[in-house]
Amino acid sequence: MSAPTAMREAVAAASRHLAAAGLVHRTSGNVSARCGEAIAVTPTGGVLSELQAEDIVLVDAAGSVVEGSSAPTSEIGLHLGIYDAYDAGAVVHTHAPAATAVSCVFEELPAIHYEMLGLGGAIRVAPYTTFGTPELAASAVAALAGRTAALLANHGTITYGADLESAVRATELLEWVAELYARAVAIGTPKVLDEKALQDVVDALAARGYGALRPATGQEAE
Repeated sequence: MSAPTAMREAVAAASRHLAAAGLVHRTSGNVSARCGEAIAVTPTGGVLSELQAEDIVLVDAAGSVVEGSSAPTSEIGLHLGIYDAYDAGAVVHTHAPAATAVSCVFEELPAIHYEMLGLGGAIRVAPYTTFGTPELAASAVAALAGRTAALLANHGTITYGADLESAVRATELLEWVAELYARAVAIGTPKVLDEKALQDVVDALAARGYGALRPATGQEAE
């Protein structure tokens, strides 16, 4: 299997996974991954739960179709803007319910849980602009500075990663934190972790080598 074919299959599989997880609904979202000089991206009007490798479009850095029978997503400019600004291997855009709800109310998703360090910290909400426009792409790129995830006001989410797995994982984490925040707000005023608390987590992770396989010592990380 050639690299472009494998990447098209991976984008289709990621799309189906996001749909099964309830993070996208029918055509409301798009996924892309870089493949050498080309980008494999979901087609405009594609039902993400049904996409197969042959449905995925290959475009060049300007968004022109290199391979595929459909036009790329109408948000191709959003994807290209992120590839141009950051060292992204994949980009995921969704209308995930909890995260989108938060984007309709708040100007920031604050650092209420240390796992948000995996996204870079508190999540910015980019100001609302019309979908599929250069203004949306610019707004998203700005909101992503120092982060791998952002919310798009009254619209949805945008994440990127070194590869599809990490971009999808960022989307899943963002939705989990948004749901957590929504539940906390319903109870009262959520406590926010300050910079020192977050740095303490970074230091603890470094000291314990959390996430790396190592011999048991009897004092394991959480």
